[in-house]
Amino acid sequence: MTFTFVAALPGFGALFLRVYENALVRQTEAELIAQASTLSVISALAYGRGDVTAPVPREPSIDLRLASILRPRPQPNRAVNPPDVHARKWARDLSSILHLTSAATGTDIELLDNRGLLLTGSHAGGDDSGLPEVRAALRGQPITVLRRNPDYQQPSGVEWLSRAADLRIDLATPVIADRRIVGVLLLSHPPRALLSGLEADRGKIAIGVVLIFGTLIVLSGLLSRGIVRPVEALGTATRAVANGGGSVPDAPTTAAIEIQALYRDFGSMADAIERRSRYLRDFAHAVSHEFKTPLAGIGGAVELLQDHADMAAVDRDRFLANIAEDATRLTQLVSRLLDLARADMGEALDGVTTDPIVAARRVADAQPGFDIRLDLASALPQVAVPQGAIEAVLTSLIENSRQSGAERVTITSEATSDELILVVSDNGPGIPPGDRDRVFEPFFTSRRTEGGTGLGLPIARSLLEAQGGTLALDQDAQSGATFRISLPLAR
Repeated sequence: MTFTFVAALPGFGALFLRVYENALVRQTEAELIAQASTLSVISALAYGRGDVTAPVPREPSIDLRLASILRPRPQPNRAVNPPDVHARKWARDLSSILHLTSAATGTDIELLDNRGLLLTGSHAGGDDSGLPEVRAALRGQPITVLRRNPDYQQPSGVEWLSRAADLRIDLATPVIADRRIVGVLLLSHPPRALLSGLEADRGKIAIGVVLIFGTLIVLSGLLSRGIVRPVEALGTATRAVANGGGSVPDAPTTAAIEIQALYRDFGSMADAIERRSRYLRDFAHAVSHEFKTPLAGIGGAVELLQDHADMAAVDRDRFLANIAEDATRLTQLVSRLLDLARADMGEALDGVTTDPIVAARRVADAQPGFDIRLDLASALPQVAVPQGAIEAVLTSLIENSRQSGAERVTITSEATSDELILVVSDNGPGIPPGDRDRVFEPFFTSRRTEGGTGLGLPIARSLLEAQGGTLALDQDAQSGATFRISLPLAR
């Protein structure tokens, strides 16, 4: 429908903005100008043997949208004094030329003398000097006006579409001989009718309409195949994903480039939503499991204390100590969960530059009594990660090494074209092969009895990922634990 409306705009413009009809009117005016120019020269030559001045060439100027339409030309007035003898003779000499020209072109042609008296036609001897076009021509200014056509009869019911159907074009041009205005030629002709013009050009119009609608059909097919159908399929897949099932399919090869990009973006969004949903489900399960044990212990201890009011002081103190220990673990879990949430929701900061050597030295200085060796290059490139995030990650890795029984931690560096890699390794017992794939899972820890929460490494990795970096375990390390910290370079 949109294509059809746009294609129909030129037709509406031609009819209601008078574009096509205006061209027809100007075509008739141009024909009258050409006839008047030729006849004025012939008339001047017939008038005398003096100098003949040719009319100044001019372009058609009528605009149906702006031109004023005058009433039908009134009957000539009675002349007070008849035309002089020379003027009558001049008219007789030109009468055959004017008559033949009028018959050949269908134009009404009248000759007037320099007083505005008619010399030819059925109203010869009448006075038309009061007509505005005649007055302008007697002043030496050719002019074209639009008048109502008194002889017009509406032939069909669709003529109302044409504004020019009941009009006539009157053109008055001076005849200049012997360097003076000796008379006026008054030409009148109805403009070419709109429907007649459409009828004459019906073959071209029909071909144009067929080509336009054929093009519309092709464009509609391309639009449907390249945009509409893929968008409908994407909408169906999106609703299925929103309901918890299905997936976003690959974009059709016939889809528009923008639609293919939209498919990719929706697919990425669906994958991200699925990962987030899976993460939330696993996270909620792990949180409930972690909280269930200390809460069960607290509940059991409270129940025993309530049921045994005469419990020995030693036993009461032991149960109260268990309650305090479980409450402390719950507090620690809540604190670490808040840290993990802040790390997961962190955003990359623009314009951040950090010297990794300074961050590593600050961490080493903050660990007195523990052997930390910095085997870094003398000059490392600046990285686009806040210094606090680097220090927090290094501190977490060093604390893990210390708690696992390592005596030494070594930090080395590797630089590439777009990232800096810090390698943190220790001489501890290392991570068992069966646990290496789970070290970044929330709440996974091998030191639960020692108060470990299993959130340190997930927090560290989330901190780096929020800034465009990564934290990974070197699975091929032969001894100890080795982690690789990837930091994007500052631009």
